Amino acid sequence: MLFILKSAYHDFEERLGQIKSPRGAKTEIIAAAVKAFAGNFTLAELERACPGISRNMIRRVLRDLQSAGEVECLGRGPGAAWQKRGNVRERG
Repeated sequence: MLFILKSAYHDFEERLGQIKSPRGAKTEIIAAAVKAFAGNFTLAELERACPGISRNMIRRVLRDLQSAGEVECLGRGPGAAWQKRGNVRERG
């Protein structure tokens, strides 16, 4: 009986690992994190708000939001502050 439970649990773990998040899920997480900031924020703060998402992905979404006129960069370099402009919408 214990062997059957152990085998079933092992199969469950394998199948769970094969499930991928839906396309655009990370973009939605980043946009929601930007929306949650009350004022200005930095890339490092956004990275802490979005664990498991790479810096390059966060930068790409910020560029997309900047092109859409939803956020604005207030400086240069890794410590540059970002500011929301209008209504940051969740993308998807």
